[in-house]
Amino acid sequence: MHLIGTLFGMLHSVEDSSALNLLVEVLVRLVVELKSEQYLHCILDESQKELCKATTMRSSLPTFSLLGKLADAIPGFADILVVKHNNLVDHLLMGLTYPNESIKAAVCYLYGKLYSSPVGTERLSGHFEERLYGVFLNTLECAQTKELQVNCLGLLKELLKSDHFVSILMNNSKTEEETENPDFLEGENPLPLILKKLLLTRDEMLQAASSHCMAAVLVHSPSRYAPAFIHADVPEFLFECLLSKSEILIWSVYCCLLLLTEERLFFSKCHTVYGIESLVRSLQGVLLLNNVELHKQGLLLFTEILKRQPMEIKLFTNRGVCIEAIDVLMETVNCPVLEVAVEAVKAVAAFLRKDHLSCPPVPYEELQKLLEAVLKRCADLSPPQSSKRHAGDLLFSVSQSHPTNRNLGRVPQRQGQFLLNTLESFRNACRLAVQFQGDFMAQENAFTAPNSESKDTLSNFSEFLLRICDSLCIPMVMSYLERAVSPSVTEVFISALNTLFTVVPSMRNKFSKKLASSSFIRLTLELKARFCSVQSNPVLNHTCSSFLCSLCLNLYSATEKRRTSQEEQEMSELLLKGLPQLNYTIAESLLLLSETPEPFFLDQSLCSHQHCFILLLYFAYTFGDRFVPDAELFLAVRNFLLSAQDHGDCPPPHILRAALYLLAVCQDKGKALDVRSLSTIKRILDNLPDLSLVYVHCPLLLKFFLRYPELMGRFGHQVLQLWFSWEDCKQTEAEEADCGTSSQLNTANPLLPILKSNSSILLILLDLVSSSSVEVAWKVLMTLRTFLERNEDVLVCDLLRSRFLQILQQLLVESSSATLQANRNLPVLLSLLFLVQLRSKGIRELDSTDLRLLHQVSNLCGKCSPRDTDLLQPSLNFLYWSLHQTTPCSQQRAVAVLLSNVSLLELLQKVLECTWLWSPPSRPAHLSSEDALLCSGWLLVASFLLIQHRYNTEVHQTLSVDLTEVLNAVIFRNKKPILLLVSIMQFLRAVLRQNFSSSLLVIVGQNKAPGATQPQPSSLQDTALHPLAMQQVFSLVVSLQNLLVHVQLQKDLLLSQAVVACLETLVEYLYVKNQDVALHVASQPWHRFVLFTLLSGGQKSFLQPEVLRLMTLFVRYQSSNIISQKEISQIIQEAAEANIAELSEATSCALHLFLSQIQSSHYHVEPEQSEIIQTLLDRLLGQRTTCVKHQDIVCLGSVAVSLSHIRD
Repeated sequence: MHLIGTLFGMLHSVEDSSALNLLVEVLVRLVVELKSEQYLHCILDESQKELCKATTMRSSLPTFSLLGKLADAIPGFADILVVKHNNLVDHLLMGLTYPNESIKAAVCYLYGKLYSSPVGTERLSGHFEERLYGVFLNTLECAQTKELQVNCLGLLKELLKSDHFVSILMNNSKTEEETENPDFLEGENPLPLILKKLLLTRDEMLQAASSHCMAAVLVHSPSRYAPAFIHADVPEFLFECLLSKSEILIWSVYCCLLLLTEERLFFSKCHTVYGIESLVRSLQGVLLLNNVELHKQGLLLFTEILKRQPMEIKLFTNRGVCIEAIDVLMETVNCPVLEVAVEAVKAVAAFLRKDHLSCPPVPYEELQKLLEAVLKRCADLSPPQSSKRHAGDLLFSVSQSHPTNRNLGRVPQRQGQFLLNTLESFRNACRLAVQFQGDFMAQENAFTAPNSESKDTLSNFSEFLLRICDSLCIPMVMSYLERAVSPSVTEVFISALNTLFTVVPSMRNKFSKKLASSSFIRLTLELKARFCSVQSNPVLNHTCSSFLCSLCLNLYSATEKRRTSQEEQEMSELLLKGLPQLNYTIAESLLLLSETPEPFFLDQSLCSHQHCFILLLYFAYTFGDRFVPDAELFLAVRNFLLSAQDHGDCPPPHILRAALYLLAVCQDKGKALDVRSLSTIKRILDNLPDLSLVYVHCPLLLKFFLRYPELMGRFGHQVLQLWFSWEDCKQTEAEEADCGTSSQLNTANPLLPILKSNSSILLILLDLVSSSSVEVAWKVLMTLRTFLERNEDVLVCDLLRSRFLQILQQLLVESSSATLQANRNLPVLLSLLFLVQLRSKGIRELDSTDLRLLHQVSNLCGKCSPRDTDLLQPSLNFLYWSLHQTTPCSQQRAVAVLLSNVSLLELLQKVLECTWLWSPPSRPAHLSSEDALLCSGWLLVASFLLIQHRYNTEVHQTLSVDLTEVLNAVIFRNKKPILLLVSIMQFLRAVLRQNFSSSLLVIVGQNKAPGATQPQPSSLQDTALHPLAMQQVFSLVVSLQNLLVHVQLQKDLLLSQAVVACLETLVEYLYVKNQDVALHVASQPWHRFVLFTLLSGGQKSFLQPEVLRLMTLFVRYQSSNIISQKEISQIIQEAAEANIAELSEATSCALHLFLSQIQSSHYHVEPEQSEIIQTLLDRLLGQRTTCVKHQDIVCLGSVAVSLSHIRD
């Protein structure tokens, strides 16, 4: 004790500061080591005495320093001092008033220790309020030395821990009017000004302490204390401090500003506008530091400012700062630390507001990059989707396999939060795009250079949102749904999808179709059933209901061709009213659909629920989301219709349309409808003013109506009329052209298999041809044509012929020549008529219907001009068929009917003349419509010549032909199509056979065309060959030889047969007129070259039709220089070794002619060869009697050609 007293006395006698510090340290160490309150009380008593007897306050400094050190070293010292030695406190107050900052600093330090103790705070509360408050604030305000400033701030920090002291310091007992008066605040509330003064110093430690104290005040009640700091302009200086490099200072300022953001005045005074640039630059600097907590705090402050900034006060007045902010957000989103990235995504969500980005031009490109970075970062956190299941399947599997709480536990909480914030960012971006649609200045960059296209446009940004939603956002959420289902996540996700409908209006329907086909209707219904039952999660329920309503209305707009605004309004009202209450599972909804209302009471809510569910099923099934078993749905919809009819409730047309569609779609999996159900459907439909109100253009609905005789008989005509009114026949034709198999064709034209299974529908179709519009009739005819082309086994020709006759008669009676040419359906009808005739296998007798059709078609041709190719082509084909596919008796009657029609012959005269008038096409291989008509004209005239001569039919009108033109056409060819050459050669064969003497034909010999071959003055040979000349004969023979070489190159069997037949006929004609000339022509050495050219082809066999017929010709006219005995033997040997049954019909006929010619000629054959020839002839004769007759009339392009006419 004596030692302590001695040491204490030395404190006041030693003046050296180092010695004083040493004495203080010894005393503190001594008291601490002795661990006895007795010695502590001794020092406190001595201190009391010393302070009382001190003549000046300067001498008290060692005492204050010692007490401060003891307070540091001994935990309970402050409690002992204020409880048992509280008189010392009065001396402390006196020390604060003494004009010595060292003493004040020591006193403040000791005060700080005293107020850090709960006991000291309680005991000294009155002391502070009554005596210390004013002195302390004055000391703090006037402090000059850093030691005093620091100790004062230390004391202030301890005081600010108490709400009572804060209230005293902030002098908060003011009225609201006084709070709004900045002058009053500045005069009566000095603490904010004092702290602001410290912020103005260059000392970062004092600035940090000052901002820390401000935060300590604000944390008690920002709304009470923030106005004082705001009116003192403290935020302005806080933002300035953000330019510092001190992490402690920046942290303190972040904390203080974060608390200030809770006060509206902070924003209305535009402090955020002033400081946003400093904050952004601060974040840029902070990101260079390795301080995760500082990153998070800065982003949190940025987020709060972005969220709380009033819309009427623009935060970013400088586009450059806005771009810098986007760069900061981009960098923090990509930060590898997840906690920082989470805060960054929150900031992005708050940043995407119109008022933050309304400074033109809007940086759309930067926003795209930012959003893409956010979504990719979130996608990187989520595992890939395990399977490509639809949305409804994902939710269904999660809901069935795992409870909600267990699912949420499977996904880390931070990842779930990150996904939620990401979706909020995306939703805000979508809302931003919608808001900018009404702002002309935001549509595109106004500073784009002239004549250049800017990518920085709202349109590109909107398309980007739709694209990235499809590629990133939806797959990411689907992956999340595999593991958990969170109401908050799904609410934001569904809300974003709903907003996307209006982001790109032109893509709304396409986007809606994709969502529907991806099972989003099912997903949303499952969400409502799981989270929104019993009036829970009203926000999610409203979002899902709104999304379903928008989706259904968009799908209605996209799929319903004849939609009306009234029906759309009714549907919208129904969905808006019924969807919020439709929170049932799929199974419950099906039961609800089958539920029957109570008798005499129409339950409107039940009807509303049923109608809503039917609409949802309709749109889901339309796009392939068949999430209800077909059989169960079929039964439920049937019961719904039965119940509605039983209670006299007639559902509106759009509900009936949906119900009928669902019945049609599920029909294959459900049982056939019974009589009662069919009667109910008939009664419901009979009450409709127009069947089109419930019609859906769907093959299954068409099949549904045509499946039941009860429905087909009553509504078949109307349904088919609607089907063809809606059907795009051009598209169907293109699809048919691409279809290789019958199944593909049935998919392209679904009516075809229905027609095949029920040919009685043809009667309805034929009735539509005559009773419907031109457009519908054309589509019906096109369908019938396709049906007949693809289904040769259906026997309907007789039915169709008689009906076609009626239609044709009606058209001819009602129409003039001009209207016939403008009739679009007539060409298709005529094509169909020819197709029906073409379906007849073999030769048949023409009945009265055929002859009447022949008469009508020939009259129609007489009303046309050669330019009416679409009418004439099928007509001439029909006439040509009628002459060649019938018996001799019918053939005689048919040619009599046709030759009696003068107008028909006049038309044919014009067609033949067009051969020399129309310019040749640029591509000789291509058969144009004009060339096709010329082919049919020459073939028909050749047939007339042949048959008229055969039966000596009476002629009422002659045809005239320039022989030189005909010969020149074959000789020079002049790029004429092959088929046209064949047709002209058929005509030439016909006139050669008749020796140019026909009552139907007048030969004209003069040709005035420049460069044409003219016959020379007659010689003896020319006179014998008249009207041919020797020069023409030799030119014609050379041309035919060249054509045979051309045949070898082009592999054209039809041309080869025509050329050989023409050569045969020419030699026959010459043999009759002048045998020497005929033998000379038959023995031309060039024939042998042509023959070997034909033999050098791919087959390299004598058993070719054209080779055998040429050989026959040379044998007949004994052209030994062309064909030798050796070659004849080779042919016989090859024929003997060949399989006769495998030879084509043309080859068999040619071989038979050749062998017969050998037998009857003067060629010497061995006896063995004679036996072989006879055996081959017998086998060929038997083969010809047993072989199946192939179709003689074929269509080459659009030209009907009889193969026997060309060959025989």
